[in-house]
Amino acid sequence: MATFKSRIPFLNIFDGFRTSHEITKMDAISDEVIKAMMPEDEILAHRKRSLDPDNPVLRGTSQNPDVFFQASEASNSFYQKVPEIVQETMDEFYKQTGRRYDLFNYVGHPEAERVIIIMGSGEGAVGEAVEAMVANGEKVGALYVRLYRPFSISHFIKQLPKTVKKIAVLDRTKEPGSIGEPLYLDVVNAFVESGETMPEIIGGRYGLSSKEFTPAMVKGIYDELVKNTPKNHFTIGINDDVTHTSLSYNSEFKTTKNTVNCMFYGLGSDGTVGANKNSIKIIGETTDNYVQGYFVYDSKKAGAQTISHLRFGPDPITASYLVDKANFIAVHQFNFIEKYDVLENIKEGGTFLLNSPYSKYKVWTELPSILQQRIIDNNIDFYVVDATKVAHEVKLGKRTNTVLQTCFFAISGVLPKDEAIKKIKAAIVKSYSHKGDKIVNMNFNAVDKSLENLEKVEYPRHTTNKDGLKPIMREGADDFVKEVLGTILAGKGDSLPVSAFTADGTFPTGTTKFQKLGVADYIPTWDDANLCTQCNKCVSICPHAAIRAKVVSNEVMADAPAGLKHVPAKGRPFDSKTESYVLQVSPEDCTGCDLCVEVCPAESKEVAGVFAINMAKKINVDKEENKNWDFFIDLPNYDRTALKTSTVKGSQFLEPLFEFSGACPGCGETPYIKLVTQLYGDSMMVANATGCSSIYGGNLPTTPYTKNSAGRGPAWANSLFEDNAEYGLGMRLALTKKQDIAFDLLKSMEDQVGSDIVKQIVDNIEEDETQKELKLKQIDALNSILDTIDTKEAKNLKDLSEYLRKKSVWIFGGDGWAYDIGFGGLDHVLASGENVNILVMDTEIYSNTGGQASKATQMGASAKFSIGGKTTPKKSLSLQAVSYGNVYVAQIAIGAKDNQTLKAIQEAEAFPGTSIIIAYSHCGDHGYDLRYGADHQAKAVETGYWPLFRFNPLEVKGKKFKLDSKQPSAPLSDFMYSESRFTRVVKDNAEKAKELLDEAQEKVETQWERLELYKNL
Repeated sequence: MATFKSRIPFLNIFDGFRTSHEITKMDAISDEVIKAMMPEDEILAHRKRSLDPDNPVLRGTSQNPDVFFQASEASNSFYQKVPEIVQETMDEFYKQTGRRYDLFNYVGHPEAERVIIIMGSGEGAVGEAVEAMVANGEKVGALYVRLYRPFSISHFIKQLPKTVKKIAVLDRTKEPGSIGEPLYLDVVNAFVESGETMPEIIGGRYGLSSKEFTPAMVKGIYDELVKNTPKNHFTIGINDDVTHTSLSYNSEFKTTKNTVNCMFYGLGSDGTVGANKNSIKIIGETTDNYVQGYFVYDSKKAGAQTISHLRFGPDPITASYLVDKANFIAVHQFNFIEKYDVLENIKEGGTFLLNSPYSKYKVWTELPSILQQRIIDNNIDFYVVDATKVAHEVKLGKRTNTVLQTCFFAISGVLPKDEAIKKIKAAIVKSYSHKGDKIVNMNFNAVDKSLENLEKVEYPRHTTNKDGLKPIMREGADDFVKEVLGTILAGKGDSLPVSAFTADGTFPTGTTKFQKLGVADYIPTWDDANLCTQCNKCVSICPHAAIRAKVVSNEVMADAPAGLKHVPAKGRPFDSKTESYVLQVSPEDCTGCDLCVEVCPAESKEVAGVFAINMAKKINVDKEENKNWDFFIDLPNYDRTALKTSTVKGSQFLEPLFEFSGACPGCGETPYIKLVTQLYGDSMMVANATGCSSIYGGNLPTTPYTKNSAGRGPAWANSLFEDNAEYGLGMRLALTKKQDIAFDLLKSMEDQVGSDIVKQIVDNIEEDETQKELKLKQIDALNSILDTIDTKEAKNLKDLSEYLRKKSVWIFGGDGWAYDIGFGGLDHVLASGENVNILVMDTEIYSNTGGQASKATQMGASAKFSIGGKTTPKKSLSLQAVSYGNVYVAQIAIGAKDNQTLKAIQEAEAFPGTSIIIAYSHCGDHGYDLRYGADHQAKAVETGYWPLFRFNPLEVKGKKFKLDSKQPSAPLSDFMYSESRFTRVVKDNAEKAKELLDEAQEKVETQWERLELYKNL
């Protein structure tokens, strides 16, 4: 409304996760009020100003220096009128609704001497602290900024009490190099220009990246203002032991709020967050309680701990901080109790719900002593339910959320049980109806079964277990990993001081191997070693490098644990008489996705459904399998120079330098990255676009990119979503320059170092593993010679000698980056001809940001922004790249044809110019159990949905384009209607779905005809 009246655009600011990820009860404004306030004359006038050929004007002119300055000043009067217009609009809003807003709202003591100035969601914590302190007799207040720019000095001065002596201005931002943060500078300047007597003003930073900001911290700021010389440019909520900006505060300060507080510990993608969003909505919609839900999780979609914080009570809730004392705590992953003090924040007399594979009779003995003591000391009501078993029985797989949500309502007493069940089922219909009646009914069944399996534990009044919590990080980790990364992993990163971190933002690689999350309920075991064909398909498809194969000499197996199976190694170059094949899974790193079992070709002829590897309940086998893994992982890797790495089997004996990532169980992207690192990880640099691959690849606390025994491994960096291709190109240009300098230096010093070593290094082009290993030895020999030469040139060459070997640049990203936001940069790199390798992991959707449609989304698919089915076809990025003629292009699908995937990656790396590989990546957003991801990839290829091909400009005419998949042999519906992203369109509008399917089928056939023509290139 103020926009229409002022003709000035407004930007409404929300401070990140704290606001956008909160669920709270709202009193919505009625349409009648909105209509009554609408300035119809201004709206009509605004429409008249739009571009219209009936009244043509010119906008966006290019202005020269003679007039630009004057033209930029012409709008001054419009901005000057904004504050009064906004205040008038706020006054009108008050008349219509009774809700009072001003440009600056003051709360607190009318004669306050100490005032905090703040804007955004931090106001809630400040308001609570002010209320408590004023009630305690302190003269404090707070001024909330509602209109930041234009900043009205007159309104600002008018709202401040005349008694104020000291002011603290809080900014939720850091401006490096500035005298102070923006709001602080504006407040200081407002006093200067107003001519009013200036109080003492200090500024500080708080809450960056949604860091906790509590009433206790607010109290600490007010306490700082009492001092004769309060600290300026302070920080609050952290321990800055480097530049000493931080304020101390008493964390025990509390405000009184009449709310029921709950905490729920879950795992990313297990449904805990979704269930609690439904729960808080049910409470808010069906009771008189005010509610608040806030959900703490890192950027990973899966594999990381989530904590849901729920509050509800009779009074409005303004808290903008997490629950620190809970009436109810639920732990949805049993293994959490082994590592985390999950009951640290429970109130006396509280309730504890645990998802446990153990019954009420046995569970007590499985609890660490610290949890037993907390239960006893706080007289806790303790309940268990085997939600995993219930979910399995009702065919919900690993999704335990419905079971645990039902148990929460059953024992919390928020709603009468029967009413709660009814509301839960209504929420199920709302959440899952688009997936079909079968899914809805399975969840209904889960609700009914939940109560049958819920048990109350009667526990002794003494501890029975001497075992404490397990270490967060495994033995062998260095101090930084244990003390810094381990603290973050334990959920206590807030306690780390500034000195714990490097100033340049770098972190060590190879740290995921120390965390051992142990999130799987079922893991694969190598049950029949003799049935196994040693194909290594299970190793290749594993998203987390949790199942691996090695061939070792029989001698080193002499000390192996009794349970570690091994059989004579098959195939070249192995000797079946002296060497053994070993296949082993890491129980604590496996996510239990079942992909490995699904791709296993070795099925028993005697018992259908039994393979060489099969899923087993983890708690039944983990002790033995952990011993096996610890022995297995220390076994030597096979000599790379002897392996036949042109086959899938041979390549999977190579050590992966990407392991145990936080990607979703069954992820379709990570097998590609793992394979690239197996082949080239010790000599590659990675520019990674923002998206899933940057989150599971470069998210604290631990890093899946690792290094080999020689200390070499992928060097990884992430820039932005939109510029990643250019970022990778910059890496290539810099690398090329360093290599040119190194070779020029080497040649210029031929007389000093000897012509033989120079010739050896220059002539070794590293076409295979043997030459690669030889080049490293040659560089070592050169460095030994350089150590004997005391010149500046010798020192420079030794510093640059690492660039005398081949190094490659890889650019990683998803379809949202490659097809959409970063396409302009990608196109620029494709046209550059530079030697970079681009890997696009195509999930056909914005997987990491909530499932929005991208230009890679196929026609007929339902996604956010195309919920009724996308009506336009998928962009053909691969054929656009082929059109350049000098770019290596491949379209691959590892689950459909793994050998073609391997060939494409090797050809792309060998190609001397730009290469791009587009890899089909199954994803949870496609709407099926990802254990069948490889099957779906195969079906995509079989129906022509995803044709496989390679285009190599170096080949002769007629052989440049290789079509690696056969002509479609099944209708497209066989693939599309096996995934809910397509079937939900059928459910919503069957007629439209049929039209989209027919059109998509026609486009598949047309595309195949085009591909056949490309074979003549």
